[in-house]
Amino acid sequence: MRIFMFLTKALHYNAVYSAMYRLQSLPNLRPVLCSKQGGGKLNLRWINLFYIQFLMPHCGIVIKVYNEDNTSRAVEVPSDITARDICQLFVLKNQCIDDHSWTLFEHLSHLGIERTIEDHESVMEVLSAWGMDTDSRLYFRKNYAKYEFFRKPLDFFPAHMVSISSETNGMVDQSQIIQTFLNSSTCPEIHGHLHAKEQSRKSWKKFYFVLRRSGLYFSNKGTSKEPRHLQFVADFSDNDVYSVLSAKKLHGAPTEFGFCVKSTKCSSALKLLCADDEPTRTCWITAMRLLKYGMQLYQNFIQPHQKQKTSPMRSISENSLVAMDFSGQRSRVIENPSEALSVAVEEGLSWRVSQGSYFNNSLFLSRQPLHISEFTLHLAQPWFHSKLSRDEAQRLVTQQGLIDGVFLLRDSQSNPKTFVLSLCHMQKVKHFQILPVENEGELHYSLDDGHTQFTDLIQLVEFYQLNRGVLPCKLKHHCARITL
Repeated sequence: MRIFMFLTKALHYNAVYSAMYRLQSLPNLRPVLCSKQGGGKLNLRWINLFYIQFLMPHCGIVIKVYNEDNTSRAVEVPSDITARDICQLFVLKNQCIDDHSWTLFEHLSHLGIERTIEDHESVMEVLSAWGMDTDSRLYFRKNYAKYEFFRKPLDFFPAHMVSISSETNGMVDQSQIIQTFLNSSTCPEIHGHLHAKEQSRKSWKKFYFVLRRSGLYFSNKGTSKEPRHLQFVADFSDNDVYSVLSAKKLHGAPTEFGFCVKSTKCSSALKLLCADDEPTRTCWITAMRLLKYGMQLYQNFIQPHQKQKTSPMRSISENSLVAMDFSGQRSRVIENPSEALSVAVEEGLSWRVSQGSYFNNSLFLSRQPLHISEFTLHLAQPWFHSKLSRDEAQRLVTQQGLIDGVFLLRDSQSNPKTFVLSLCHMQKVKHFQILPVENEGELHYSLDDGHTQFTDLIQLVEFYQLNRGVLPCKLKHHCARITL
Protein backbone atom coordinates (compact mmCIF):
# COMPACT_ATOMS: atom_id res chain seq x y z
CA MET A 1 0.00 0.00 0.00
CA ARG A 2 2.85 2.41 0.79
CA ILE A 3 4.46 1.64 -2.57
CA PHE A 4 1.14 2.30 -4.31
CA MET A 5 0.73 5.63 -2.53
CA PHE A 6 4.31 6.63 -3.33
CA LEU A 7 3.85 5.87 -7.02
CA THR A 8 0.54 7.71 -7.13
CA LYS A 9 1.97 10.79 -5.46
CA ALA A 10 5.01 10.64 -7.73
CA LEU A 11 2.76 10.69 -10.79
CA HIS A 12 0.84 13.66 -9.40
CA TYR A 13 4.01 15.60 -8.55
CA ASN A 14 5.48 14.84 -11.97
CA ALA A 15 2.38 16.40 -13.47
CA VAL A 16 2.83 19.40 -11.20
CA TYR A 17 6.49 19.82 -12.10
CA SER A 18 5.91 19.51 -15.83
CA ALA A 19 3.04 21.97 -15.71
CA MET A 20 4.99 24.53 -13.72
CA TYR A 21 8.12 24.25 -15.83
CA ARG A 22 5.95 25.24 -18.76
CA LEU A 23 4.63 28.17 -16.72
CA GLN A 24 8.06 29.42 -15.60
CA SER A 25 8.28 31.48 -18.74
CA LEU A 26 5.33 33.53 -17.53
CA PRO A 27 6.71 36.55 -15.60
CA ASN A 28 3.79 36.77 -13.19
CA LEU A 29 4.16 33.17 -11.96
CA ARG A 30 7.93 32.67 -11.94
CA PRO A 31 8.62 34.79 -8.78
CA VAL A 32 5.90 32.90 -6.90
CA LEU A 33 6.79 29.34 -7.88
CA CYS A 34 10.59 29.74 -7.65
CA SER A 35 12.60 30.69 -4.59
CA LYS A 36 15.45 33.20 -4.87
CA GLN A 37 17.49 31.42 -2.19
CA GLY A 38 17.43 28.19 -4.18
CA GLY A 39 18.86 29.76 -7.31
CA GLY A 40 15.55 29.79 -9.13
CA LYS A 41 14.62 26.21 -8.23
CA LEU A 42 11.01 25.28 -7.64
CA ASN A 43 9.75 25.86 -4.09
CA LEU A 44 8.17 22.70 -2.63
CA ARG A 45 5.74 24.62 -0.43
CA TRP A 46 4.36 26.51 -3.40
CA ILE A 47 4.21 23.27 -5.36
CA ASN A 48 1.86 21.83 -2.73
CA LEU A 49 -0.30 24.94 -2.70
CA PHE A 50 -0.37 25.09 -6.50
CA TYR A 51 -1.29 21.40 -6.63
CA ILE A 52 -4.19 21.79 -4.18
CA GLN A 53 -5.59 25.00 -5.65
CA PHE A 54 -5.18 24.45 -9.40
CA LEU A 55 -4.37 20.88 -10.41
CA MET A 56 -6.32 18.85 -7.87
CA PRO A 57 -9.75 20.01 -9.12
CA HIS A 58 -8.95 18.62 -12.56
CA CYS A 59 -7.73 15.14 -11.58
CA GLY A 60 -8.43 12.38 -9.09
CA ILE A 61 -7.06 12.58 -5.57
CA VAL A 62 -5.73 9.89 -3.27
CA ILE A 63 -7.12 9.99 0.26
CA LYS A 64 -6.44 7.80 3.27
CA VAL A 65 -9.35 6.86 5.53
CA TYR A 66 -9.07 5.30 9.00
CA ASN A 67 -11.44 3.25 11.17
CA GLU A 68 -11.66 2.78 14.96
CA ASP A 69 -8.66 0.47 15.30
CA ASN A 70 -6.53 2.94 13.27
CA THR A 71 -6.16 0.66 10.28
CA SER A 72 -6.39 2.64 7.07
CA ARG A 73 -7.04 2.34 3.39
CA ALA A 74 -6.01 4.63 0.56
CA VAL A 75 -8.37 5.14 -2.36
CA GLU A 76 -8.36 7.37 -5.40
CA VAL A 77 -11.54 9.41 -5.73
CA PRO A 78 -12.82 12.24 -7.94
CA SER A 79 -11.93 15.73 -6.79
CA ASP A 80 -15.59 16.73 -6.39
CA ILE A 81 -16.49 13.82 -4.12
CA THR A 82 -18.65 14.46 -1.05
CA ALA A 83 -18.56 12.85 2.38
CA ARG A 84 -21.70 10.87 1.59
CA ASP A 85 -20.11 9.52 -1.60
CA ILE A 86 -17.08 8.25 0.33
CA CYS A 87 -19.31 6.56 2.91
CA GLN A 88 -21.25 4.79 0.16
CA LEU A 89 -17.96 3.75 -1.46
CA PHE A 90 -16.72 2.04 1.70
CA VAL A 91 -20.14 0.53 2.38
CA LEU A 92 -20.00 -1.15 -1.04
CA LYS A 93 -16.36 -2.21 -0.70
CA ASN A 94 -17.02 -3.82 2.69
CA GLN A 95 -20.45 -5.21 1.74
CA CYS A 96 -22.05 -3.83 4.90
CA ILE A 97 -25.61 -2.63 5.35
CA ASP A 98 -26.16 1.04 4.54
CA ASP A 99 -28.49 2.24 7.30
CA HIS A 100 -27.55 5.88 6.63
CA SER A 101 -25.57 6.10 9.89
CA TRP A 102 -22.11 5.65 8.34
CA THR A 103 -20.25 8.92 8.72
CA LEU A 104 -16.98 10.56 7.74
CA PHE A 105 -15.20 12.37 10.58
CA GLU A 106 -12.52 15.04 10.49
CA HIS A 107 -10.00 14.27 13.24
CA LEU A 108 -7.32 16.86 14.08
CA SER A 109 -4.90 15.02 16.35
CA HIS A 110 -2.60 17.99 17.02
CA LEU A 111 -5.57 19.93 18.44
CA GLY A 112 -7.38 16.99 20.02
CA ILE A 113 -10.69 17.76 18.29
CA GLU A 114 -12.99 16.13 15.74
CA ARG A 115 -16.29 16.77 14.01
CA THR A 116 -18.83 15.13 11.73
CA ILE A 117 -18.25 16.05 8.10
CA GLU A 118 -21.73 16.72 6.78
CA ASP A 119 -22.88 14.44 3.95
CA HIS A 120 -23.00 17.26 1.40
CA GLU A 121 -19.57 18.73 2.21
CA SER A 122 -16.75 18.57 -0.32
CA VAL A 123 -13.93 16.39 1.00
CA MET A 124 -11.38 18.32 -1.05
CA GLU A 125 -12.33 21.55 0.71
CA VAL A 126 -11.81 19.85 4.07
CA LEU A 127 -8.39 18.54 3.02
CA SER A 128 -7.30 21.88 1.59
CA ALA A 129 -7.86 23.53 5.00
CA TRP A 130 -5.36 21.22 6.70
CA GLY A 131 -1.85 22.40 7.39
CA MET A 132 1.08 20.71 5.64
CA ASP A 133 2.69 19.36 8.84
CA THR A 134 -0.38 18.49 10.93
CA ASP A 135 -1.50 14.99 11.83
CA SER A 136 -5.04 15.24 10.48
CA ARG A 137 -7.13 12.21 9.53
CA LEU A 138 -10.41 11.13 8.02
CA TYR A 139 -12.28 8.47 10.04
CA PHE A 140 -15.08 6.25 8.77
CA ARG A 141 -17.47 4.90 11.40
CA LYS A 142 -21.08 4.87 12.49
CA ASN A 143 -22.80 7.85 14.04
CA TYR A 144 -26.36 6.96 15.00
CA ALA A 145 -26.91 10.43 16.49
CA LYS A 146 -26.11 12.27 13.24
CA TYR A 147 -29.75 13.00 12.36
CA GLU A 148 -31.54 11.69 15.44
CA PHE A 149 -32.59 15.23 16.42
CA PHE A 150 -34.99 15.23 13.45
CA ARG A 151 -36.73 12.17 14.91
CA LYS A 152 -36.61 13.02 18.62
CA PRO A 153 -35.98 16.75 19.05
CA LEU A 154 -37.04 16.72 22.71
CA ASP A 155 -34.02 14.54 23.55
CA PHE A 156 -31.63 17.12 22.08
CA PHE A 157 -33.15 20.43 23.12
CA PRO A 158 -34.04 20.74 26.83
CA ALA A 159 -36.91 23.14 27.37
CA HIS A 160 -34.94 25.37 29.77
CA MET A 161 -32.27 26.03 27.10
CA VAL A 162 -34.49 27.03 24.17
CA SER A 163 -36.58 30.12 23.55
CA ILE A 164 -37.67 32.39 20.74
CA SER A 165 -35.85 35.67 20.06
CA SER A 166 -35.56 38.21 22.83
CA GLU A 167 -37.87 40.54 20.93
CA THR A 168 -40.90 38.32 21.57
CA ASN A 169 -39.74 36.75 24.86
CA GLY A 170 -41.84 33.72 23.97
CA MET A 171 -41.17 30.06 24.56
CA VAL A 172 -40.81 27.59 21.72
CA ASP A 173 -43.31 24.79 21.28
CA GLN A 174 -40.95 21.85 21.72
CA SER A 175 -42.73 19.81 19.06
CA GLN A 176 -41.93 22.59 16.55
CA ILE A 177 -38.34 23.28 17.58
CA ILE A 178 -36.79 21.83 14.39
CA GLN A 179 -39.17 23.82 12.16
CA THR A 180 -38.13 26.92 14.07
CA PHE A 181 -34.48 26.30 13.22
CA LEU A 182 -35.24 25.59 9.56
CA ASN A 183 -37.56 28.58 9.10
CA SER A 184 -35.54 31.67 8.25
CA SER A 185 -38.34 34.00 9.40
CA THR A 186 -38.07 32.89 13.03
CA CYS A 187 -35.13 33.23 15.36
CA PRO A 188 -34.43 30.31 17.69
CA GLU A 189 -32.26 31.01 20.67
CA ILE A 190 -30.14 28.68 22.80
CA HIS A 191 -28.97 30.01 26.15
CA GLY A 192 -27.23 28.76 29.26
CA HIS A 193 -23.98 28.75 31.22
CA LEU A 194 -20.73 27.45 29.74
CA HIS A 195 -17.12 27.42 30.84
CA ALA A 196 -14.85 29.37 28.49
CA LYS A 197 -11.08 29.32 28.34
CA GLU A 198 -9.66 32.81 28.47
CA GLN A 199 -7.31 33.67 25.63
CA SER A 200 -3.57 33.39 26.39
CA ARG A 201 -4.42 31.90 29.79
CA LYS A 202 -4.81 28.43 31.24
CA SER A 203 -7.77 29.40 33.43
CA TRP A 204 -11.45 28.78 32.65
CA LYS A 205 -14.31 31.10 33.57
CA LYS A 206 -18.07 30.56 33.56
CA PHE A 207 -20.27 32.85 31.46
CA TYR A 208 -23.86 33.04 30.31
CA PHE A 209 -23.94 32.34 26.56
CA VAL A 210 -26.60 33.08 23.95
CA LEU A 211 -26.75 31.51 20.47
CA ARG A 212 -28.71 33.35 17.78
CA ARG A 213 -28.78 33.38 13.99
CA SER A 214 -26.34 36.27 14.04
CA GLY A 215 -23.81 34.30 16.07
CA LEU A 216 -22.63 33.23 19.52
CA TYR A 217 -22.46 35.77 22.36
CA PHE A 218 -21.65 35.82 26.05
CA SER A 219 -22.98 38.23 28.66
CA ASN A 220 -20.54 40.32 30.69
CA LYS A 221 -23.25 41.01 33.26
CA GLY A 222 -24.84 37.90 34.74
CA THR A 223 -27.64 36.54 32.57
CA SER A 224 -28.51 39.85 30.92
CA LYS A 225 -29.40 39.65 27.22
CA GLU A 226 -29.36 43.38 26.62
CA PRO A 227 -27.32 44.29 23.53
CA ARG A 228 -24.89 46.43 25.54
CA HIS A 229 -24.03 43.45 27.74
CA LEU A 230 -23.57 40.86 24.99
CA GLN A 231 -20.07 40.30 23.65
CA PHE A 232 -19.70 38.72 20.19
CA VAL A 233 -17.77 35.41 20.10
CA ALA A 234 -18.23 33.93 16.62
CA ASP A 235 -20.62 33.42 13.73
CA PHE A 236 -20.85 30.24 11.66
CA SER A 237 -20.34 31.43 8.12
CA ASP A 238 -16.59 30.71 8.37
CA ASN A 239 -16.51 28.53 11.50
CA ASP A 240 -17.17 24.90 12.35
CA VAL A 241 -18.02 23.29 15.68
CA TYR A 242 -15.88 20.42 16.99
CA SER A 243 -16.01 18.07 19.96
CA VAL A 244 -12.92 18.29 22.17
CA LEU A 245 -11.33 14.95 23.04
CA SER A 246 -9.70 14.57 26.47
CA ALA A 247 -10.66 18.13 27.41
CA LYS A 248 -9.35 17.82 30.98
CA LYS A 249 -5.99 16.38 30.01
CA LEU A 250 -5.21 18.54 26.99
CA HIS A 251 -6.77 21.86 27.96
CA GLY A 252 -7.30 21.68 31.73
CA ALA A 253 -11.08 21.92 31.30
CA PRO A 254 -13.32 21.56 34.38
CA THR A 255 -15.24 18.67 32.73
CA GLU A 256 -14.78 16.26 29.82
CA PHE A 257 -17.72 17.76 27.90
CA GLY A 258 -15.67 20.20 25.87
CA PHE A 259 -16.30 21.60 22.39
CA CYS A 260 -14.89 24.44 20.37
CA VAL A 261 -15.57 26.82 17.51
CA LYS A 262 -12.77 26.76 14.93
CA SER A 263 -12.21 29.05 11.98
CA THR A 264 -12.12 27.39 8.56
CA LYS A 265 -9.48 29.91 7.42
CA CYS A 266 -7.10 29.87 10.40
CA SER A 267 -6.23 26.37 11.62
CA SER A 268 -5.05 27.55 15.06
CA ALA A 269 -7.93 29.91 15.91
CA LEU A 270 -9.93 28.00 18.55
CA LYS A 271 -12.56 29.24 20.96
CA LEU A 272 -12.68 26.55 23.65
CA LEU A 273 -15.91 25.97 25.57
CA CYS A 274 -16.99 23.38 28.10
CA ALA A 275 -20.42 22.21 29.31
CA ASP A 276 -21.32 20.68 32.67
CA ASP A 277 -22.87 17.51 31.17
CA GLU A 278 -23.32 15.65 27.90
CA PRO A 279 -26.95 16.72 27.17
CA THR A 280 -25.91 20.38 27.42
CA ARG A 281 -22.94 19.91 25.09
CA THR A 282 -25.09 17.96 22.62
CA CYS A 283 -27.69 20.74 22.59
CA TRP A 284 -25.13 23.45 21.78
CA ILE A 285 -23.35 21.42 19.06
CA THR A 286 -26.62 20.37 17.41
CA ALA A 287 -27.96 23.94 17.42
CA MET A 288 -24.74 25.24 15.86
CA ARG A 289 -24.92 22.61 13.10
CA LEU A 290 -28.52 23.58 12.38
CA LEU A 291 -27.78 27.30 12.32
CA LYS A 292 -24.82 26.79 9.98
CA TYR A 293 -26.44 24.44 7.46
CA GLY A 294 -30.18 24.76 8.11
CA MET A 295 -32.36 23.17 5.47
CA GLN A 296 -29.36 21.41 3.90
CA LEU A 297 -29.14 19.10 6.93
CA TYR A 298 -32.78 18.20 6.55
CA GLN A 299 -32.23 17.44 2.86
CA ASN A 300 -29.30 15.20 3.84
CA PHE A 301 -31.58 13.42 6.30
CA ILE A 302 -34.51 12.75 3.95
CA GLN A 303 -32.58 12.13 0.71
CA PRO A 304 -31.68 8.45 1.36
CA HIS A 305 -35.28 7.69 2.40
CA GLN A 306 -36.64 9.37 -0.72
CA LYS A 307 -34.38 7.18 -2.89
CA GLN A 308 -35.75 4.08 -1.18
CA LYS A 309 -39.36 5.13 -1.81
CA THR A 310 -38.75 5.89 -5.49
CA SER A 311 -36.84 2.68 -6.18
CA PRO A 312 -39.19 0.38 -8.18
CA MET A 313 -37.23 -2.77 -7.39
CA ARG A 314 -37.48 -2.15 -3.67
CA SER A 315 -41.15 -1.11 -3.64
CA ILE A 316 -42.28 -4.12 -5.67
CA SER A 317 -40.38 -6.60 -3.51
CA GLU A 318 -41.57 -5.04 -0.26
CA ASN A 319 -45.23 -4.98 -1.32
CA SER A 320 -45.09 -8.60 -2.46
CA LEU A 321 -43.76 -9.96 0.86
CA VAL A 322 -46.40 -11.42 3.19
CA ALA A 323 -46.21 -13.68 6.24
CA MET A 324 -47.44 -17.24 5.55
CA ASP A 325 -48.33 -20.16 7.81
CA PHE A 326 -47.65 -23.62 6.30
CA SER A 327 -48.17 -25.66 9.49
CA GLY A 328 -51.72 -26.85 8.61
CA GLN A 329 -53.14 -28.76 5.68
CA ARG A 330 -53.74 -25.50 3.85
CA SER A 331 -51.45 -22.49 3.85
CA ARG A 332 -52.80 -19.14 5.05
CA VAL A 333 -51.71 -15.50 5.15
CA ILE A 334 -50.90 -14.21 8.65
CA GLU A 335 -52.51 -10.77 8.83
CA ASN A 336 -51.93 -10.06 12.53
CA PRO A 337 -48.45 -8.43 12.90
CA SER A 338 -48.04 -9.74 16.46
CA GLU A 339 -48.76 -13.29 15.33
CA ALA A 340 -46.34 -12.94 12.41
CA LEU A 341 -43.60 -11.73 14.77
CA SER A 342 -44.13 -14.58 17.23
CA VAL A 343 -44.06 -17.14 14.41
CA ALA A 344 -40.79 -15.67 13.10
CA VAL A 345 -39.20 -15.83 16.55
CA GLU A 346 -40.41 -19.40 17.05
CA GLU A 347 -39.00 -20.50 13.69
CA GLY A 348 -35.68 -18.85 14.50
CA LEU A 349 -35.45 -20.68 17.82
CA SER A 350 -36.37 -23.99 16.15
CA TRP A 351 -33.62 -23.49 13.59
CA ARG A 352 -31.09 -22.75 16.33
CA VAL A 353 -32.05 -25.88 18.28
CA SER A 354 -31.84 -28.06 15.16
CA GLN A 355 -28.41 -26.63 14.33
CA GLY A 356 -27.29 -27.24 17.91
CA SER A 357 -28.42 -30.87 17.66
CA TYR A 358 -26.49 -31.27 14.43
CA PHE A 359 -23.29 -30.00 15.98
CA ASN A 360 -23.76 -32.12 19.12
CA ASN A 361 -24.43 -35.36 17.24
CA SER A 362 -22.05 -34.97 14.33
CA LEU A 363 -19.00 -33.08 15.52
CA PHE A 364 -18.43 -34.04 19.14
CA LEU A 365 -18.32 -37.36 20.97
CA SER A 366 -19.21 -36.11 24.43
CA ARG A 367 -21.77 -37.44 26.88
CA GLN A 368 -22.38 -34.00 28.35
CA PRO A 369 -25.00 -31.90 26.54
CA LEU A 370 -23.41 -29.14 24.48
CA HIS A 371 -25.13 -25.95 23.38
CA ILE A 372 -24.77 -23.58 20.51
CA SER A 373 -23.31 -20.94 22.85
CA GLU A 374 -20.42 -23.24 23.63
CA PHE A 375 -19.38 -23.09 19.99
CA THR A 376 -19.02 -19.30 20.35
CA LEU A 377 -21.30 -18.44 17.43
CA HIS A 378 -21.76 -15.06 19.10
CA LEU A 379 -18.17 -14.23 18.09
CA ALA A 380 -19.38 -13.85 14.52
CA GLN A 381 -22.10 -11.36 15.47
CA PRO A 382 -21.41 -7.69 14.62
CA TRP A 383 -22.55 -6.57 18.09
CA PHE A 384 -19.98 -8.73 19.95
CA HIS A 385 -16.56 -7.23 20.74
CA SER A 386 -14.61 -9.84 22.67
CA LYS A 387 -11.45 -8.26 24.09
CA LEU A 388 -12.76 -4.84 24.95
CA SER A 389 -12.22 -3.07 28.26
CA ARG A 390 -14.86 -1.01 30.05
CA ASP A 391 -13.22 2.28 29.01
CA GLU A 392 -12.85 1.15 25.39
CA ALA A 393 -16.51 0.09 25.30
CA GLN A 394 -17.52 3.46 26.73
CA ARG A 395 -15.46 5.24 24.07
CA LEU A 396 -16.83 3.11 21.21
CA VAL A 397 -20.47 3.65 22.20
CA THR A 398 -19.82 7.38 22.63
CA GLN A 399 -18.18 7.61 19.20
CA GLN A 400 -21.05 5.86 17.46
CA GLY A 401 -23.78 8.01 18.97
CA LEU A 402 -25.13 8.71 22.45
CA ILE A 403 -28.76 7.91 21.74
CA ASP A 404 -31.03 5.41 23.47
CA GLY A 405 -30.45 1.81 22.43
CA VAL A 406 -26.86 1.90 21.11
CA PHE A 407 -25.22 -1.23 22.52
CA LEU A 408 -22.50 -3.85 22.32
CA LEU A 409 -21.64 -7.10 24.09
CA ARG A 410 -18.15 -7.96 25.32
CA ASP A 411 -16.22 -10.32 27.52
CA SER A 412 -16.05 -9.37 31.18
CA GLN A 413 -12.56 -8.26 32.22
CA SER A 414 -13.12 -9.01 35.92
CA ASN A 415 -14.81 -12.42 35.48
CA PRO A 416 -13.70 -14.47 32.45
CA LYS A 417 -16.81 -16.68 32.58
CA THR A 418 -19.29 -13.84 32.20
CA PHE A 419 -20.20 -11.23 29.60
CA VAL A 420 -21.15 -7.55 29.79
CA LEU A 421 -23.82 -5.58 27.92
CA SER A 422 -22.83 -1.93 27.40
CA LEU A 423 -25.92 0.16 26.63
CA CYS A 424 -26.57 3.86 26.09
CA HIS A 425 -29.58 5.45 27.80
CA MET A 426 -30.23 9.14 28.43
CA GLN A 427 -26.83 9.96 26.86
CA LYS A 428 -25.01 7.83 29.43
CA VAL A 429 -23.32 4.46 28.90
CA LYS A 430 -24.40 1.81 31.41
CA HIS A 431 -22.94 -1.68 31.86
CA PHE A 432 -24.96 -4.81 32.74
CA GLN A 433 -23.37 -8.12 33.65
CA ILE A 434 -24.62 -11.27 31.90
CA LEU A 435 -24.26 -14.22 34.27
CA PRO A 436 -24.16 -17.93 33.42
CA VAL A 437 -26.97 -19.88 35.10
CA GLU A 438 -27.11 -23.67 35.37
CA ASN A 439 -30.60 -25.10 34.95
CA GLU A 440 -31.12 -28.89 35.09
CA GLY A 441 -27.56 -29.52 34.02
CA GLU A 442 -27.72 -27.05 31.12
CA LEU A 443 -25.99 -23.71 30.88
CA HIS A 444 -28.07 -20.58 30.27
CA TYR A 445 -27.43 -16.84 30.39
CA SER A 446 -29.38 -14.19 32.29
CA LEU A 447 -29.41 -10.46 32.94
CA ASP A 448 -31.80 -10.62 35.91
CA ASP A 449 -30.28 -13.25 38.25
CA GLY A 450 -31.88 -16.18 36.47
CA HIS A 451 -35.48 -14.95 36.25
CA THR A 452 -35.22 -14.77 32.44
CA GLN A 453 -32.85 -17.34 30.94
CA PHE A 454 -31.51 -17.79 27.42
CA THR A 455 -29.66 -20.67 25.79
CA ASP A 456 -27.12 -18.34 24.14
CA LEU A 457 -26.19 -14.69 23.69
CA ILE A 458 -27.89 -14.47 20.29
CA GLN A 459 -31.23 -15.39 21.84
CA LEU A 460 -30.62 -12.90 24.67
CA VAL A 461 -29.97 -10.03 22.25
CA GLU A 462 -32.99 -10.90 20.10
CA PHE A 463 -35.24 -10.93 23.17
CA TYR A 464 -34.09 -7.53 24.43
CA GLN A 465 -34.42 -6.05 20.95
CA LEU A 466 -38.14 -6.81 21.23
CA ASN A 467 -38.62 -6.37 24.99
CA ARG A 468 -37.14 -3.89 27.41
CA GLY A 469 -37.31 -6.28 30.37
CA VAL A 470 -34.98 -5.19 33.17
CA LEU A 471 -33.11 -2.79 30.87
CA PRO A 472 -33.85 0.96 30.76
CA CYS A 473 -34.58 0.73 27.02
CA LYS A 474 -34.65 -1.81 24.18
CA LEU A 475 -31.53 -2.73 22.25
CA LYS A 476 -31.76 -0.78 19.00
CA HIS A 477 -28.41 0.02 17.33
CA HIS A 478 -25.35 -2.21 17.68
CA CYS A 479 -21.84 -0.81 17.57
CA ALA A 480 -20.18 -2.09 14.42
CA ARG A 481 -16.48 -2.13 13.57
CA ILE A 482 -15.28 -3.06 10.10
CA THR A 483 -11.85 -3.52 8.56
CA LEU A 484 -11.27 -1.15 5.67
